[in-house]
Amino acid sequence: MPPALQALWTTLPTPDWLALALFFASWIGYALWAKRRALTQPSILATTNRWRRQWMLQATRRDNRIVDAAIAQTLAASPSFFASTSILIIGGLLAALASSEQASELVREIPFAARTSLLVFDLKLALLSAIFVFAFFRFTWSIRQYSFGAILVGAAPEADQYDEAARAAFADRAGQVMGLAAETFNDGLRAYYLSFAAVAWFFSPWAFMAASALVVWVLYRREFHSDVLAALRH
Repeated sequence: MPPALQALWTTLPTPDWLALALFFASWIGYALWAKRRALTQPSILATTNRWRRQWMLQATRRDNRIVDAAIAQTLAASPSFFASTSILIIGGLLAALASSEQASELVREIPFAARTSLLVFDLKLALLSAIFVFAFFRFTWSIRQYSFGAILVGAAPEADQYDEAARAAFADRAGQVMGLAAETFNDGLRAYYLSFAAVAWFFSPWAFMAASALVVWVLYRREFHSDVLAALRH
């Protein structure tokens, strides 16, 4: 084992390792579970995917698709905003890593914040940086997928050149692309939510574990039991 990893293994207390394991198990486990759960219980994403298909079906009946292009551009604006924000956050975290000794002293002044070694403090900053790097990649991929959907809308034949089978096939294809873009955007938002759980690690590993469980519960409620989901299904 490299000396740095060996030092980290011996320096990081057992509760911190447990908190890290719970955090990643919660994130990965919930993402996989939510995707499978959506097959049997309607979720926000699955329900809006049906509306996206309906949108693409209506687009085949319009000769002028300026409205559809404007909607696609508006949808791409959200991941673009979050991608730009992620860059700023990553820059701030890297700056904190470069001056981690001063940042560690500042955090120690916060009431109830855990007193840890500089190595552990750097690990906490590195975890936050990794979360926002992941979010940045998901947001930028979402932007590209929305652009692919806009290309499909622009390449669609005129309304009178469709038969019903062609309309359904186009709606399935374009709706799926838009749905994948939304799913990727959702992955980035989920990373933003879980970053708040990672912030709790600066206070204690127990707060980190509690925050991880709380964030997953909030995500579950919003994806499967929210008021907007009930409105979309009616």
